[in-house]
Amino acid sequence: MAAKAELLNDGEPVSSGSAALDYVLHGGYAANRLHLIEGEPGSGKTTLGLQFLLEGVRKDERSLYITLSESKDELLHVAGTHGWDLGGIEIFELVPPELSLDPSQEQSIVYASDLELGETVQMVMAEVERVAPARIVFDSLSEIRLLAQGPLRFRRQVLALKHFFAKRHCTILFLDDLTQTEDDLSLHSLAHGVVRLDQVAVTYGAERRRLRVYKMRGRPFRGGFHDFTIRTGGLEIFPRLVAGSHPSGHQDYPRAQSGIQELDDLLGGGVDYGTSTLIIGPSGSGKSTVALQYVHAGLSRGEKAFFVSFDETESVFMRRASGLGLDVSSFKSNGSFEFRQVDPAELSPGELSALLREQVEGGAKIVVLDSLSGYQHAMPEEQFMLLQMHEIVTYLNQQGILTFLILTQSGMVGPMQSPIDLTYLSDSVMLLRFFEAKGEIRRAISIIKKRTGRHETTIRELKIDGQGLRVGPKLAAFRGVLTGTPILEGEPALLEERLAPQD
Repeated sequence: MAAKAELLNDGEPVSSGSAALDYVLHGGYAANRLHLIEGEPGSGKTTLGLQFLLEGVRKDERSLYITLSESKDELLHVAGTHGWDLGGIEIFELVPPELSLDPSQEQSIVYASDLELGETVQMVMAEVERVAPARIVFDSLSEIRLLAQGPLRFRRQVLALKHFFAKRHCTILFLDDLTQTEDDLSLHSLAHGVVRLDQVAVTYGAERRRLRVYKMRGRPFRGGFHDFTIRTGGLEIFPRLVAGSHPSGHQDYPRAQSGIQELDDLLGGGVDYGTSTLIIGPSGSGKSTVALQYVHAGLSRGEKAFFVSFDETESVFMRRASGLGLDVSSFKSNGSFEFRQVDPAELSPGELSALLREQVEGGAKIVVLDSLSGYQHAMPEEQFMLLQMHEIVTYLNQQGILTFLILTQSGMVGPMQSPIDLTYLSDSVMLLRFFEAKGEIRRAISIIKKRTGRHETTIRELKIDGQGLRVGPKLAAFRGVLTGTPILEGEPALLEERLAPQD
């Protein structure tokens, strides 16, 4: 293999081995430059470094892994867990003389740190001269820091290594495990780019891993935290969703029909694509069923739909849909309907955004998030959930998606409270309530907001049974339906009195 990095102009993008990280870095690492990858032990630095070198192997570039902290066998084991073959990577297992168990390598002088550090650096330089690599991973700077026994000498040694590698047209990653009690910002000033990997333990659920680019000279990188996970195959990075990075040309989107005339009348003829509808109400009031009605109608029109459930398993969902006459199993079989049950305790915000982008780019026109209450309750440390939902909703609207957000209010009857306020984010708000009439618990539906046109201000009865979803006339004989304890002031016109049961 030839060292092709020398054919690149200084600072040109060099792929990191991860398309998502290349996107965050606006093309990748900078050619013939030194980059610092820092993070606590277990955060994924070694895996990220191996991905970088494997990308070099794929491009027929010489790649060198210099390890002071891990043995070659440990590296091969890590690679094996990801299904990687490191046969094309030169691995230099560097054991400084003072750490060797070979008696002939032992130093007889007590304070021999000068000689120990010098010999270690000479061994590194000799190996680089021999291999002539285009890509290098140096793991880790902590060992050099310990040998230097002082910040000034450590900085000078890193600076010398930087100049040495630069003369040999190497793109290099220095790994640092942050074993110092304080951040060593002097390294940041030496490096062309700095990437930090964090892992955060939450109160309940899996730890959250995230990545942040501190600097990348001369490059408009994507700032902020980007979630990632370590899976078989390496780091899977989920770039932070920025709606402004995915604009769409202005267009007049069509209006979606539900297949139920009375429900469409409530909404002034239907719901517009490119808008979001918040369906809010107590548990069991029919929020998911209303959203499913729109999904089924869209699937029948030949559209694709994506249903994300935080609270319901797929088997229960399919059984319930079939019982309502809204069977979507055939659409799932032909690939036009995708149901994804997710565990909110295991899902990071970035992964949810990436999941939605993948489906939208795959042609989905209807998206349902059911329900955001479960998502919010499982991640109490996420203080900026509203900001994330703002980006998600804006992105979906710009892509012309028909979006339904389901939010469960606390309580069953009487006064209701919402765990989060999403009404200002939504273009339409559909309110569902329980009420009592003739000794029975009944449901009511109303539209309290619609930005993109007229809508009825009436309150209608909603009935869900084996015949599916039905919407009745205006509940004109009742006052106080939204309180859950209405007062009858006239002759009620209820659904079973208006519609004869169908066989």
